[in-house]
Amino acid sequence: MLDRLVNRVIREVVVRVSILAPASRRREIRRNARGREDTLNLLKSDYAVVSHGKSGRTWLNVMLSRFFQLRYHLPEQMLLSFDNMHDKNGQIPKILFTHDNYIRDYTGQGATKATYYTKPTVLLVRHPADVAVSQYFQWRYRMMPHKKALNEYPAHGAEVSIFDFVLKEDAGLARAIRFMNEWAKEMPRMQQVLVVRYEDLRVNTKGELHRILTFMKQNPSDEEVAKSVEFAAFENMKKLEEKRVFWLTGKKMLPGQKGNPDSYKTRRAKVGGYQDYFDDAQVQQIKDYISARLDPVFGYDKDVAKPATDPAQAKGVAAS
Repeated sequence: MLDRLVNRVIREVVVRVSILAPASRRREIRRNARGREDTLNLLKSDYAVVSHGKSGRTWLNVMLSRFFQLRYHLPEQMLLSFDNMHDKNGQIPKILFTHDNYIRDYTGQGATKATYYTKPTVLLVRHPADVAVSQYFQWRYRMMPHKKALNEYPAHGAEVSIFDFVLKEDAGLARAIRFMNEWAKEMPRMQQVLVVRYEDLRVNTKGELHRILTFMKQNPSDEEVAKSVEFAAFENMKKLEEKRVFWLTGKKMLPGQKGNPDSYKTRRAKVGGYQDYFDDAQVQQIKDYISARLDPVFGYDKDVAKPATDPAQAKGVAAS
């Protein structure tokens, strides 16, 4: 815990001091500080959970957190954050949740995932169009101005339509597909990787959570899995967010705008919901864009509601 606190303090000091740097250097300094912290935590973690933003990470975190809360009698407002639960009970693994964006820049490895080759990793993926649409609402209603600049999103206050954000901005489909293609290429080099599709997690939540916990060597009971899934159900997640149950996480689990359902962290959780925001011609443009660029290993060249064959097996990677 002391190392984690020291790393966090160093990062916060660097971030605050960077205000004195020229704007052209400020973003690089801040991303480097976050990358340093995440990389050091990754090296010390027992497992990594890697996902692009808006791929269901919070939902998975709540289910895993509930499992460890139940098994080790921890308070329900406590969410997994690297080693915080491990500090309470050494039998709980240290789990790093990361989008890999700061780590890839800090290590200088870019698309190469060498830092993860020997790290047991859960790779959580989601249909890139649903990711991009959800990211639009995150950018518009929840993201702080400095985070928009830090991650090169459209500037705070910019007028960007949802279609232009998804199809024309680098923060939309282009970034989501780049993330997925990088991991598709690198999976065969990893010793232990478990690929989980958000869509499969929705269709068979208990089965997929059991698979993840088994991968983490937890030997979960059916009752533990069922209670964890129930706790993290969509409507209950909305209520938990409204009641500020996860207040220890700061603003991460609070609505961006009171009374605006599009500003919630838990927003819709709908598979294929991106199609609700576009006309038929726009939907086809999005599908064509994905078809031309996305590695088919994740199964998104098919019906998104249909469970894919295990992409880990398709790439010759151990699935457990």
